[in-house]
Amino acid sequence: MKRAAVAILGIALLLIGIALLVLPGPGFLLIAAALALLATQFEWAKVPLDYAWGKAQDGIDQVARNRWQTGLSVLSALVLVAIGIVELAGVAVPWVNTLAAITLIISGLILVGTIVYALRRANTPQPDDADRPASGEGLPEAQRRP
Repeated sequence: MKRAAVAILGIALLLIGIALLVLPGPGFLLIAAALALLATQFEWAKVPLDYAWGKAQDGIDQVARNRWQTGLSVLSALVLVAIGIVELAGVAVPWVNTLAAITLIISGLILVGTIVYALRRANTPQPDDADRPASGEGLPEAQRRP
């Protein structure tokens, strides 16, 4: 029963996340959440989750290294939040309704949170690659990557 509930909820989140890749909203975030949920019950979901986690960490590292990219990302997040607030304040913004306005605000806040996380992570000493365990080392056999 639990496995079926996880499968239904995980697939629903995955489909919504895929739709939000082309619609305004945190599509990648929902896809990652869906994969994390599915990985609790299904081994096959761990492979794309590990891949997505690695790509997300690479992106976070890249944002922290490039000041221009960081500045433009913050500006984009503030514009998203501003458009959402303007719409909710009653000013008609073309192609934006209340649901889109709320989604824009949430997306902008998630982006700001990600940037803050990236900058804090960049300013925190990270272990060298030599100090990191090999892939899967220290994990139970079922959780190790091939």
